[in-house]
Amino acid sequence: MRLVIVSGTSGAGKTIALQVLEDMGFYCIDNLPVALLPSFVVQLTAASGRGYGDAAVGIDARNLVGDFAEFGAILDNIKAQGFVCELIFLDADTPSLLKRFSETRRRHPLTKKGTSLREAIEAERKLLRPIAERADLHVDTTRTTIHQLRDLVRTRVATVSESGLALMFLSFGFKYGLPSDADSLFDVRCLPNPHWDPAMRTKTGRDPEVIEFLRAQPAVEKMCQDIGNFVAQWLPCYEQENRSYMTVAIGCTGGQHRSVYMVEQLAARFLPMRNNVVVRHRELP
Repeated sequence: MRLVIVSGTSGAGKTIALQVLEDMGFYCIDNLPVALLPSFVVQLTAASGRGYGDAAVGIDARNLVGDFAEFGAILDNIKAQGFVCELIFLDADTPSLLKRFSETRRRHPLTKKGTSLREAIEAERKLLRPIAERADLHVDTTRTTIHQLRDLVRTRVATVSESGLALMFLSFGFKYGLPSDADSLFDVRCLPNPHWDPAMRTKTGRDPEVIEFLRAQPAVEKMCQDIGNFVAQWLPCYEQENRSYMTVAIGCTGGQHRSVYMVEQLAARFLPMRNNVVVRHRELP
């Protein structure tokens, strides 16, 4: 049996993630009290022969405050019994969460008289910190659409179920902020930039003209080789720590050319060796 725990700040996409898992065949329960998690696992195990298989549980700020302090011990106990347990934590920056609550007009679970929405969001982050610190996968949905989030959850969870650690190569633009879900981050802004050529400005690192330009630059090929060697050397160490997910982020200025090219090249290198490689370009449509 495989158990996926989904948590995160309100408005970051937890419900959508659970819906995706349900569509994938997981038995899902939302807003399960943390204290009931061990009993839930025992019940699922006892009923495994009656149609229950993989399960997913949503845990959020609607839990009793005191339960969060016990979360780490509860999770360790579940894993000590040999259960395959993964924890996914979703978050977004505060302006995005404020905008989403304004658009949906839903009430934040921690709002009360005299507490602003911004204060409730920050209080929720503090409350959920014990869960966030134990997460196997952090997903930043600030710049992610509903459709992209569904595809991301579906792809990453599926690759883990197929064979061990799921490796994602993520391109991004520094001017839009750092990705909070990166395990390793590399800066390629020192490389020649196709943006300054008007003929390539509107293209991306997946277009032939940009690929040809970057491939002809010795520094680009050298950095790509160095990053690939670093990942290849240290990836087994991450796997030995029983990690389910690893995200390698590559950033350039706008996330359109150099980082996109680099991610595509790295993925092409690792795909023949692993069947659990995922590519994501954060700034591309």
